[in-house]
Amino acid sequence: MQNRRTDNKHDRPCRGKKDGMNSAFGSGHFFKKQFGQNFLSDDALLADIVADADLSPDDAVLEIGPGAGALTRHLAKAAKKVVAYEIDTDLKRLLSQNLADCPNAEVVFKDFMRATDEEITEKLGNDYAVVANLPYYITAPVITLFIEKVQRGARIKSLTLTLQKEVADRLVAKEGTADYGAITVALASVAEIALTRTIDRSLFYPVPNVDSAVVTIRFKGNRLNVADYSSFREITRCAFAQRRKTLSNNVMSYFKTDRTTAENWLSENGIDGSVRGETLSPQQFATLANNLYKLKRN
Repeated sequence: MQNRRTDNKHDRPCRGKKDGMNSAFGSGHFFKKQFGQNFLSDDALLADIVADADLSPDDAVLEIGPGAGALTRHLAKAAKKVVAYEIDTDLKRLLSQNLADCPNAEVVFKDFMRATDEEITEKLGNDYAVVANLPYYITAPVITLFIEKVQRGARIKSLTLTLQKEVADRLVAKEGTADYGAITVALASVAEIALTRTIDRSLFYPVPNVDSAVVTIRFKGNRLNVADYSSFREITRCAFAQRRKTLSNNVMSYFKTDRTTAENWLSENGIDGSVRGETLSPQQFATLANNLYKLKRN
């Protein structure tokens, strides 16, 4: 759905309507649990989230799940263009009203996970930024999708995501902690990540059962010099397959090899097989993956 615009307004940002715009609250919209709908409308906080995204007036922004359009309006003020994907077609009328004076904002009523790379590039070009208030059920798939896009060479500026606090803690976790896992390592291979703020659950409507946080993910390309991302994913899956087991036991099980072979291979790469996978740094995972790739080629 393309918001109304005229030729002389084509490049003008969202303006006119007061920021405390009408949201879905009291609009008759029925919140849908299957879409994880929890809307955020605090203008000061929304402005802070946009500031976290560090947008320039020339940036194109992809928003996932605009809800009632409160964040979309702030993004449209800060960026050149905003394309928002919304799965709930019952929000068409509300979004049309709330974004009527935002000629640089477009809403596409479609499941974002079904959008092709070609479609996104056609609408936003390369090196776009992503901003989203993500429901729990889609958080991991969305982050993994963008990690793999960058691993394939796509130029994406950043992700600025509002998500459950416990998920944010996993994304920024350090090795040797319980929250550290495969997605933490995958992110580290292509990005720098920071938790910029926490958000009390009372600021959402309907009020969720958990608090949220904002993370910023700045993509840096192949920052660990991974030779083959398929091998990298294979090694991380192996290491975290059974977290309670030692790394050598996981290598034995995953690669169907004997203990001596597994322990010798780890030792050759400077790793003690008696440790658990969660103790390895992202760079150590990259080293193991690169050596696995060499073995595959021989």
